[in-house]
Amino acid sequence: MKKFLPWIVIGILVIGLYSWGKGFNNTAVEYEADAKTEWSKVESAYQERADLIPNLVSIVKGYAAHEKETLEGVIKARSEATKTTIDAGNLTPEKMAQFQQAQQGLTGALSKLLVTVERYPELKADQRFGELQSQYEGTERRIRVARDRFNDAVNIYDIYTTKFPGKLLASLFGFEEMARFKSAPGNENAPKIEF
Repeated sequence: MKKFLPWIVIGILVIGLYSWGKGFNNTAVEYEADAKTEWSKVESAYQERADLIPNLVSIVKGYAAHEKETLEGVIKARSEATKTTIDAGNLTPEKMAQFQQAQQGLTGALSKLLVTVERYPELKADQRFGELQSQYEGTERRIRVARDRFNDAVNIYDIYTTKFPGKLLASLFGFEEMARFKSAPGNENAPKIEF
């Protein structure tokens, strides 16, 4: 029995290490999948906003046809924003910045459109426009919530894969830190609105 004792100890260590590695990997995969799911919800919320824009532009066009430059700016920004997508499996900081820049362009164009609307009291009184504006505001809130939930999921994943000793296994299994959604530069300042 004594000559088998070292083999039994080695077997127990191997099984223990295997179980630990398997448990770490499976949990990391789960957290990564959760973060990717939350990212898809962010994209869905942005798509919802993009889908509202043609209706907003159409109604504004009927009242403010001579605001052609503003309307074209919104349409162009929407086109750029919907072209820029990120594969949830490849959320690098560079790609995240590119996505955010495209979305920021659309946000700026929409802000300009909504400022333009202030000059048209009859447009503000239009029921269809009021409903679309309300949907737009709700969509902006959903975007904010989706981004926050995405960042929360990424935080859980990143903490799990960067704390010791998990960091050792994370590099061994190929888990990398995920990019978070960050505010665009300059958003810490209140926007300057001029009429």
